[in-house]
Amino acid sequence: MIWLLLKVFLFLAAVAGLTWAFGLMIDSGEGVRIAAGGVELTLGPLQAVVLAALLMLGLWLLLRATGLTVAVLRFLNGDETAVSRYLFRNRERKGQQALAESLLAIAAGEGRAALAAAARAERYLGRPELTDLVTAQAAELAGETAKAAEVYKRLLADPRTRFVGLRGILKQKLAAGDTAMALELARKAFELRPSSEEVQDILLRLQAGAHDWKGARGTLSAKIRSGSLPRDVYRRRDAVLALQEAREVFAEGNSIEARETAIAANRQSPDLIPAAAMAARGYIEAGQPKYAARVLRKAWEAQPHPDLAAAFAEIAPGETPRERLRRFATLTELNPDHPETRMLKAELLIAAEDFPAARRALGDLPETKPTARVLTIMAAIERGTGADDAVVRGWLARALTAPRGPQWVCEKCHNIHAAWQPVCQNCGAFDTLAWTDPPEGAGPSPTQTEMLPLIVGQPAAPPPAPPPAAPPPAAPPPAAAEASAEPEAVSALAPRG
Repeated sequence: MIWLLLKVFLFLAAVAGLTWAFGLMIDSGEGVRIAAGGVELTLGPLQAVVLAALLMLGLWLLLRATGLTVAVLRFLNGDETAVSRYLFRNRERKGQQALAESLLAIAAGEGRAALAAAARAERYLGRPELTDLVTAQAAELAGETAKAAEVYKRLLADPRTRFVGLRGILKQKLAAGDTAMALELARKAFELRPSSEEVQDILLRLQAGAHDWKGARGTLSAKIRSGSLPRDVYRRRDAVLALQEAREVFAEGNSIEARETAIAANRQSPDLIPAAAMAARGYIEAGQPKYAARVLRKAWEAQPHPDLAAAFAEIAPGETPRERLRRFATLTELNPDHPETRMLKAELLIAAEDFPAARRALGDLPETKPTARVLTIMAAIERGTGADDAVVRGWLARALTAPRGPQWVCEKCHNIHAAWQPVCQNCGAFDTLAWTDPPEGAGPSPTQTEMLPLIVGQPAAPPPAPPPAAPPPAAPPPAAAEASAEPEAVSALAPRG
């Protein structure tokens, strides 16, 4: 704006000056005398004005020709000119059109077309930070992983696209199953962008798979700081990691540190069954049975489990079956209608040889939830009450084909695990194991074991009233001393002779 006003001012000043000079010549009546090289010209006022106008026009044309020459030289030199700006806008328009075609082809799943359009966009635009990413995605879609890896490596050279290139190579290593290299790349990506939720999840899964529990706890803390994880989920998963860290410390021989870590894990998540059992055993080793019982009762109240009952039995390993039955009353009073509580009470009564009470404690579980453990307990009850061998064999035969009951099942892939693990051995998911009934088919077994009850006998129908308690023998069998015996110990009963 200032330059425009200055040019207008100069133009008006020049017009005013020429008008003033022309007026002076008109008033004086004299012309203009020009002498050059021995030649003298005398011009009148009008002739002088015409000559001045011609000189100004020639000067203007000379300036324009000089500007055009300079512009051509600048264009040839590569500098920005009007022509270069026109050509640049034309190339930019074509590049943006090719880039849009590549993105649409990627969305449509046409990898080859997307790759060709990305190459045109790269040629027209000349902006690798923009076109390289589209080229890598198109190459992956077309199945050219080598080309995609090459493009991702080029992205690593630019600080603006370094994280994108690192993330692309990380996903390629994960797809190839190279977890060791993927773990290193995930750590570098986490250093570049610690707030990325995707990188946090990948790094946490890889660290858990590599048993780097300390590093996984650090990643989990970063997730809670970034707000990508609820507080209750954080406490649960941190307790899981602390439990695994305690297990490894215990394996190394440092039992005191392991005990403290297990107790801390139990405090963070009291319903975590393995943590409660390990913390209780730590209290038992420290000579604090009351604390151990308190931990187990709290966990049993949340979810009854055989491991909790086994740890509760270790508090007083030398007690008699009757003493154990009385001590376990504080545990069986919690969740009394839960199947695990009823089975535990029945097993305790069997160990104490109170078989009618064991039948009453079991209730209707043989009809409503006939698992292998329930049916095996029924076989032991029938044997204890003096039932016929065919009846006992009938219950055992049913136990062979019955469901096993709750097990550690992955909630993601439904894979069954023999013991609790923080990471699923099948799908690699973290903290997905739950104590529940696995999905089982209802079809006949391939061995036709459903025919066993017809061969060895059928279980007897439950009597209308429980029979009187059998008198205790002089010496209880050795197996009755353990109240935490598994159903396999009861199923080892052999038919009488």
